Amino acid sequence: MTAPDPSGQLAEQLLRLTRRLHRAQKRYLDPVGITPAQSRLLRTVSHYEEPPRMADLAQRLEVVPRAVTTLVDALEANGAVRRVPDPSNRRVIRIEITDQGRSTLRALREARRTAVEDILAPLSTEQRVVLGSLLDELMAGPERGC
Repeated sequence: MTAPDPSGQLAEQLLRLTRRLHRAQKRYLDPVGITPAQSRLLRTVSHYEEPPRMADLAQRLEVVPRAVTTLVDALEANGAVRRVPDPSNRRVIRIEITDQGRSTLRALREARRTAVEDILAPLSTEQRVVLGSLLDELMAGPERGC
């Protein structure tokens, strides 16, 4: 009989929880009319003080520029972002969030909050505090090969 592998079991639990979170989030994002990738791009655009360049977004999201173009096209089609020329270099295009995009972000935050609340519902307040502390500790740890 082999000894239990607590690290392997924990890894499997974390992966299952991640998949469950993604499914719950997708379920709440669908009514907003946005994909998780579009949501991530919209959140990223909103964090810049001035509209970012497409290359900035690709680098920040760690994707190829073509992927950003596809996401921007979709978000622009639903009015969440718009392409604007760079004031100092007309060849450069920047991505600006619109009022519709800000409204979409508010809906996304609410959808994410609801999805997470569904997942955390079985936990008491004290358990949530402990989980939050453990997650903070994990997030503060070094990234190895990720």
